[in-house]
Formats: sequence, structure tokens, C-alpha cells
Amino acid sequence: MPALVDDIRVIREENPFESMMWRFDHAANLLNLDPDLYKVLRVPNREITVYIPVFMDDGHIEVFTGYRVQHNFARGPAKGGIRYAPDVTLDEVRALAAWMTWKCAVVNIPFGGAKGGIICDPAQMSQIELERLTRRYTAELIDFIGPERDVPAPDMNTNEQTMAWIMDTYSMHARQTVTAVVTGKPIDLSGSRGRREATGRGLLFVIDEAVKKLGMHPASTRVVVQGAGNVGSTAARLMHETGYKIVAMSDIHGGIYNDKGLDVPDLLNYQRIHRSFEKYPQAEPVSNMELLELDCEVLLPAATENQITSHNANRIKCKILAEGANGPTTAAADDILEQKGVFVIPDILANAGGVTCSYFEWVQDRMGYFWKEELVNERLQDIMVASFHDVCKYAESHNVNNRIAAYMLAIDRVAYITRVRGIYA
Repeated sequence: MPALVDDIRVIREENPFESMMWRFDHAANLLNLDPDLYKVLRVPNREITVYIPVFMDDGHIEVFTGYRVQHNFARGPAKGGIRYAPDVTLDEVRALAAWMTWKCAVVNIPFGGAKGGIICDPAQMSQIELERLTRRYTAELIDFIGPERDVPAPDMNTNEQTMAWIMDTYSMHARQTVTAVVTGKPIDLSGSRGRREATGRGLLFVIDEAVKKLGMHPASTRVVVQGAGNVGSTAARLMHETGYKIVAMSDIHGGIYNDKGLDVPDLLNYQRIHRSFEKYPQAEPVSNMELLELDCEVLLPAATENQITSHNANRIKCKILAEGANGPTTAAADDILEQKGVFVIPDILANAGGVTCSYFEWVQDRMGYFWKEELVNERLQDIMVASFHDVCKYAESHNVNNRIAAYMLAIDRVAYITRVRGIYA
């Protein structure tokens, strides 16, 4: 195994793949991972780049670039979302695919990791253009995805409708309806009850455990939520219902703050009507960056990568950092947060409720039998709570922070299965 780079400053902090690999190398080094297994686990199994010609509404053809990275299949089919964004990069997709491998292993579900992305701006495209893009992307990947191979799901700027188009396109090629090819589908199209809220609900479960572990109480716990998409808004609503004081939230336009607590249902209704938190009368405006530095007990970044860096980590004032987004904290910021005594619930644990419930959907599709929402939520809670305590025990027994403990636990599980299966040659 190559020697660990001690000075984290040599990596490009803004590159999520380099942050992920530094953490992987650090955890593998602490595990004394077999050098041969290290070589296998540090690289993706497959990287696919496709070029997608699409007829635009005005009649001209635009060619989009799409990616699918399948990181690991040792524990089962690959699993991971598809994002549409103008700034998608292959390095970002690589990092997200690897995070999915470690995330599935942390919560001990039988999937490997994958991720997909298309470089496009959905806000500038019609629904018909997005459908053409999605169907052609699916057709290009038809030999690489499937219920036993790789099961996509929604991610940034994709949704239940996107998954329905993928399922239908795949089914047309298979000449039969194949519901288990994707998760995150509409409930009426063999989706799972509770899936839409699962990531936010999973965050509630692990935050509850952290609050108890630190001797705190929800009623006196101030929460700041960055991001008002599905994850952030669901987590805020559920935590408000549980008795937490949500003092600040933000969306892409900026944030709002009220130290006495926000009426979250009223706020979300305002956002639904006005498409923004701007001019919300019961709070004062703050910028997204100012919001991260507010005094609070729980900070929940649920927006995008690289929000907490070496440049602002010293100004973070929370006691608990619960990562609703993937990669919101850079590797360079980790040491600063640890020195400040921040209890981090890392992304590969904190936001794993989504993939856990996706696993439930995949199981239900394959059974042809669907569960009540109460059962979905109960099973989700069991897995999230058990996984939280698994990570904490690993951190305590190996004297490392929670993030490195989560990586060590995940790598240990994937390495064990790889060793038992052996290398086909």
C-alpha cells in the first residue's frame, strides 16, 4: 500500500474525489488493509462515458455528455442516483459512486456503489427535452443496468418522473415490465411508501441518537438547515414535529433566521407559493455562508458538496454536524472540526436513509408485495439506529473520529466479502 500522505493540504480541497480518496487511504492505513485488497477497492470497477444526441424543441440537435461509474459489485448489484446539472464532472461522479459503496456497507445492505450524471441545465430544458435525454441515456446504458446489475435512483434535479421514464425505456428493451430496475418511482408505479421522506427521516433517527448520546434534549436543541430540497425540507419538518427548534433554513436564493424558532409548516407553505424564502415575514435574511456559521446545536447541510472547508470550519459553532448532502465537508475541514469537538455524523451514515429505503423498494418490487408505510419506517429506524451505534463503537474502539470510523467499518465489510469471494482470473 502506498504511504499515506500526511499533509492533507497537498490535495485539491474542492475536488470531492480527492477528499474521498484521502479518507479512504487514511482508513485503509489504520486497518492495515492487505495491499492487494487495497488495489482492488481503491478503483472503480467500470466507468462509462456516453454522448447523447437529443432533438431540442426548436428542431436542432444538442449532444450531451453523460456518465455512469460503477464502483463495486462485491456485496451485490451497484446502487446509486443520477444527477442532472451543468457542473457535473467525472471526478464528482467517481466520488459519489465510491461514497455509495461505503454508504451501503455502513448500513449493511447488499448493494455496491454506482452513480450517474449528465452535463445539462434542466432549468433551461422543457419536460419533453428532459424525457428524450433520459430515454436516450437509458438506452445507451441498457447493457450495464438492471435489477441484478445496477439500480439507479433519483438525485440532484431528477425525480420520480425521471425514474418512470428509465423504467419504461428499460422495459421496452426487455419486452416486459421490469419495475426493479430503478428505485424512487411513484408509488402507483411500484414505488415504496416512505421512500420520498426516507433520507430526511433517516437524518432524524441518527440526530435523535446523537442528541441522546450527548445528553441533550430536542426542545432545547437549535437546528440550522442548509438546503430546502426534498432532504432538507423533510428533515426540518420531521424535526419540528419532534420538538426541535428550527432556527434557520436556506434555499438556493439565500437563508432566513429567527432565534425564537421558525414555524416550519408555514415556512414550507410560503416557499411552495413563492418559490423562495425571500421576504418571509417571520424571519430575517441571512446568506447561505452566514447561515452555516450561526450559533446552534445541530447544523444540517443538505445542499451540495464543499460547503464546510478549511476556510470556514473554524467559524462553525454547532455541537452536532449531520451531513444530509453528500460531501458537504472537505477532508481538510475534518481535523479542524475534530479539534473543536464537533460531533460529526458523516454523510455515508447520516443520509443513508434514502438508499436503505431504496433497498426496501427493490425487495418489494422483486417480491411483488408491498409494505405499509409504518413497517417501512420501523425497519428504516432499526437499520439507521443500529448503524449509528456501529459507527460510534468503531470510533471508540479505534480512537478515531466518526467519519474515519464509518470508512473503516465500510472498508472492513467490503474487504471481507472481496476476500471470501476471491478474485476471478
